[in-house]
Amino acid sequence: MEIIWFCAIAFMLAMYTILDGFDLGAGILHLYVARNDEERRTVLGAIGPVWDGNEVWLLAAGGTLYFAFPLLYASSFSGFYLPLMIVLWLLMLRGLGIELRHHVHHPMWKTFWDTVFAIGSILLAIFFGAALGNVVRGVPLNEEGYFFSPLWTTFTVRPEAGILDWFTVMMGLVGLATLKVHGANYLAMKTTGVVQERSRRVASFAVWGVLALSVATLIASSSIHPEIWTNYSEHFWGYIFPLVALFGMGGMFYFNRTKQDAKAFLSSASFIGGMLASTAFGLFPNVLPASTDSKYSLTVYNTAAGEYGLGVGLIWWSIGIVIALGYFTYLFYSFRGKVKIHSDGY
Repeated sequence: MEIIWFCAIAFMLAMYTILDGFDLGAGILHLYVARNDEERRTVLGAIGPVWDGNEVWLLAAGGTLYFAFPLLYASSFSGFYLPLMIVLWLLMLRGLGIELRHHVHHPMWKTFWDTVFAIGSILLAIFFGAALGNVVRGVPLNEEGYFFSPLWTTFTVRPEAGILDWFTVMMGLVGLATLKVHGANYLAMKTTGVVQERSRRVASFAVWGVLALSVATLIASSSIHPEIWTNYSEHFWGYIFPLVALFGMGGMFYFNRTKQDAKAFLSSASFIGGMLASTAFGLFPNVLPASTDSKYSLTVYNTAAGEYGLGVGLIWWSIGIVIALGYFTYLFYSFRGKVKIHSDGY
């Protein structure tokens, strides 16, 4: 039962990264691919109908984590309190940047909120990547399963590492580059004209940065946490996840070059999903490794709720996830095709 819930949370986090990832990517590129008010309204129109719905996956994952793995929820939310507050503010500022720009028709007002939207998106991508880096690297858990980490210390990964060190910053840059390409592919798929051409150009060049940073991070992860390969040596079928990511990377190169925008977007989504699944598979059964002593690591087994509660919860979660998937299918189907700007829109 614990494994089922581990997979459920991993699925929801992957869905959030893929879906809200292209929103973040659009924000990262907002000031570059859109140079005037009409172009910026086009970018915002491309994500406007879906961006707030995409964030539901993050809320759902947090709620499910609280229910299924309460000790992990308590430990991670207390230990990562400061960066979580930063992320919360960035999410709010990003939403304000999208929704408030059209309330006052003045260039300075719109430029201010466009800048807030772009900066919030950039910092969120970096912080989400750094968060994954902390999970891969491990945190200083004590025997009670709790920890506290400052935002940064000496920028070394051991022994008293902060939230930010050279490895987690590298992971943050991977997150930034990956979501930048993902957002560029989405904008190329949803727009026309100069915005589409600029987005294609960004995607075709930035994918090289994603490749270089991913290889560097893979080498660093193997050095810092070599145990991540144990599950792969014991369960050969797990290599399907890195293969999905590899094919996604190849698809981005090929479909960007041939201007097949929808397939390039699906390729970047496959790359993100494959990389996240590969990480989860390598870490299992750990959900929060300890950098102090491996016996203090939080796993799916020592942090899970009771068996009865997990069984009953699975019934309601299954009903909820079917409704959510149906809603998102209808939403994206309704807003398919190229974006059209209306006079009362963004």
